[in-house]
Amino acid sequence: MNINLTAAPTTFDMLHLGLAILAVLFFVLFLVKPRSTSHVVTNENTAAAPEAVKPVAEKPAVEKAKPAQLKEATPDAALQLLTLLQQEARFIDFTQEDLAGYSDADIGAAARVVHEGSKKALETYFTFAAVRSEDEETRITLPVGFNASEVRLTGNVVGEAPFTGSLIHKGWKVTDIRLPKLAEGHDTSIVAPAEVEL
Repeated sequence: MNINLTAAPTTFDMLHLGLAILAVLFFVLFLVKPRSTSHVVTNENTAAAPEAVKPVAEKPAVEKAKPAQLKEATPDAALQLLTLLQQEARFIDFTQEDLAGYSDADIGAAARVVHEGSKKALETYFTFAAVRSEDEETRITLPVGFNASEVRLTGNVVGEAPFTGSLIHKGWKVTDIRLPKLAEGHDTSIVAPAEVEL
């Protein structure tokens, strides 16, 4: 099977290029976003007064929730992913280039190289699985207590679960990460070193 990598794509347009770049950027942001923990509810009135002292119409103690403790996210994994995307797909070069002077055919040809390299890098270091197994455009019902981090409701969201709607996108989740280990003292902020030819 011969593949002509110089052929301009016939169905590729700037919208799809922008969506592809946004998808990769959102994935990088997903890797570095802080994970929130569950709220902890405490009762400030830990010492109960004797029953005889309490007035009959006393209101119950108001429980105050402490703010969630946020885990500090280190950017090393995201920077490492950017390094891998640059190595395999020249991703940063592509996103930093001013495309105003290029034709759609030239941009499409470059985007094909970026797409193939990005796909190779992601498949090498990550394993992806669909969040939902149903076919897209299928009617599904989300039960009470569904995982809201796995499913985002859109459209006219009114009331409480169960919800029935059409599956627009299956979603993606990472099931395995195989990023290379970093040497002690490695500067992850250098995602592409300068190149000097002698």
